Amino acid sequence: MNQLAPQTRSRIKQALRGQRVETASWAYGNSGTRFKVFPQEGVPRNPYEKIADAATVHRFTGVAPTVALHIPWDKVDDYADLATAAAGQGIALGTINANVFQDDDYKLGSVTNPDPGVRRKAIDHLLECVDIMDQTGSRDLKLWFSDGTNYPGQDDVRTRQDRLAVALGEAYDRLGGDQRMLLEYKLFEPAFYMTDVPDWGTAYLHCVQLGERAQVVIDTGHHAPGTNIEFIVAVLLRAGKLGGFDFNSRFYADDDLMVGSADPFQLFRIMHEIVQAGALDPRAGIAFMLDQCHNIEPKIPAVIRSVMNVQEATAKALLVDHDALRAAQDNGDVLDANAVLMDAYNTDVRPLLRELREDMGLDPDPIAAYRRSGYFERVRQERAEGQAAGWGA
Repeated sequence: MNQLAPQTRSRIKQALRGQRVETASWAYGNSGTRFKVFPQEGVPRNPYEKIADAATVHRFTGVAPTVALHIPWDKVDDYADLATAAAGQGIALGTINANVFQDDDYKLGSVTNPDPGVRRKAIDHLLECVDIMDQTGSRDLKLWFSDGTNYPGQDDVRTRQDRLAVALGEAYDRLGGDQRMLLEYKLFEPAFYMTDVPDWGTAYLHCVQLGERAQVVIDTGHHAPGTNIEFIVAVLLRAGKLGGFDFNSRFYADDDLMVGSADPFQLFRIMHEIVQAGALDPRAGIAFMLDQCHNIEPKIPAVIRSVMNVQEATAKALLVDHDALRAAQDNGDVLDANAVLMDAYNTDVRPLLRELREDMGLDPDPIAAYRRSGYFERVRQERAEGQAAGWGA
């Protein structure tokens, strides 16, 4: 790493200094798997305490200045006050995530449910989320639907797509200013025969029909095993339709593990496509967010570690010699082209990241700095009474 030319070091550090990774409010609460949620000490009891934890992550990493909310998990009486509280701690409220998958009414779907009354309820919630965006100043409305069927013949495929289009259209028309709609897809679960938005192609078709402010979200845990996610990234970037990226890691399905923990090379390949397209800069409009549930690991250190993992993968992607890579590709030199990528991936970028943090006035070791801060010991005592935030399993 010390062999890098000063110009190269400066370029990489400048790009990393501008990187932004949004954290999710639900990552700080008690959450986990379908088998069991293990409660932890010091977990936030309300959205204000979630914001305090998110602000703590930003304080030690310097690149996580926003926190995403999930409605109604983060419902409050005064969202403007919540935004003010966040600003007072040096962060801002980010993406607003709708929830149309937990009510009993949604057993057969939400916006695609055969019952028009249930569909109306779900659409009204989407509109409510846009109302909240107006109060928080949030740019993005993120939509994920658990809608689907478990059995062939349970419902009509094309009719459900029509219902989905109607709901998306109504929510899209409600957007104002520079607000956007981000449509997320998932291969399966909880619908096992057919999910109404199962893949990037379905999400893309709906977004194209809606308009420029409708974009696709990629979640790394929402694909079939072996899916070439970086290919999807490249195609959507080429089409100008990649609006967001939910980072996590998986071994089998939607594991929601810490990003980069299962396949760090995949994360590098994804970030390589991002960097190559010039889409790392926040002005490119891609919302990078950690969508993870920390069940057995401490919440805040897990989020800090995840941010660091994204930074490491990004730094390696920024090291790729694009001129050498293009030359090898143009010459059909398979081995040299692959070697260019592998040289960047195999570089230890941790010294560069420590140097960057020191340049930013941060501790070079965010995890160690957090542990020394005494933050956990303090909130463990302050939050000992009351109901911890989270979801049951």
